[in-house]
Amino acid sequence: MYILGIETSCDETSIAIVKDGEEIIENLIFSQIETHKIFGGVVPEVASRLHMEVLNKIFKLAMEKSNLSLKDIDLISVTQGPGLVGALWIGITFAKTLAYALKKPLVGVNHLVGHIFANFLRKDPPNFPFISLVVSGGHTEWILVEDYDRYRLLGKTLDDAAGEAFDKVARLLGLGYPGGPAIEKAAEKGRLIFDFPKIKCERELDISFSGLKTSMLYLIKNLQKEGREIPINDLAFSFQYRVIEELLERSFIALNKFQTSTLVLAGGVVANKYLQKRFSEVSKRENIKLFMPPPILCTDNAAMIASAGYYLYNKGKVDGLDLSADPSLEIF
Repeated sequence: MYILGIETSCDETSIAIVKDGEEIIENLIFSQIETHKIFGGVVPEVASRLHMEVLNKIFKLAMEKSNLSLKDIDLISVTQGPGLVGALWIGITFAKTLAYALKKPLVGVNHLVGHIFANFLRKDPPNFPFISLVVSGGHTEWILVEDYDRYRLLGKTLDDAAGEAFDKVARLLGLGYPGGPAIEKAAEKGRLIFDFPKIKCERELDISFSGLKTSMLYLIKNLQKEGREIPINDLAFSFQYRVIEELLERSFIALNKFQTSTLVLAGGVVANKYLQKRFSEVSKRENIKLFMPPPILCTDNAAMIASAGYYLYNKGKVDGLDLSADPSLEIF
């Protein structure tokens, strides 16, 4: 079964063709990062326009490279939400047009579910049940995944997502956009000099990054007031360390609480090498099975949407041509 995946939730335009939910035939991604760098963040109107300009071109290129015809496509899977409403509509309109013209079934996929299912494109996918940490520019959530279509929210960020916190702190440090890779690069030359406070929330599996950002702001101001040089690399490492340790701590609280030994990481922040190192070290020590996608499947891509669509379709999910974009779509 060949699944066409379409992803346009934010600032990546992606088309993929996946066989049987597990084998990537093509996965083309057009990134808008260089355009949005000028503005220091994603501009929704610009993102939508760029999706319109390149989506059909990428689709044609994917079909050519796959050596498949339109008749070979069995299912069309598209990101329904969450995301930027205008960007989502570009992909959904394209998907519905194809589904109507080709008379193929259509499945709308939650973007977060797509990130989780990037791990089903591995040669050794995880078994249910498992705890998934979805950590990206727009999301930080702990989810109990019991089946292909059964999810339970355990905890989430109460304000910014981890990736958004990295972006804002990178701006404070003058490191530019996107903040995650910039902080990771600076942190490679830094040391754990500054002790940022532990994050405390009423619910043990919730998290809040506002206090950490405020601590960074006042620390920089105090250093400037004292006339001291701003140790950007040490600040970057110390901030990165605290964020990742907090994510790690809550992940293992969830594993213990729900008595599962499988942890699945998903989302763009998972591409951070220090995060991978720390989670791998602790998982090995605690005898936890750890799964994470390769870097290309951590960030937004259509292969994960195609994979999720395949498994959801097999569970009976089919959407009509009235499928609508939902920028606040939840999976629970």
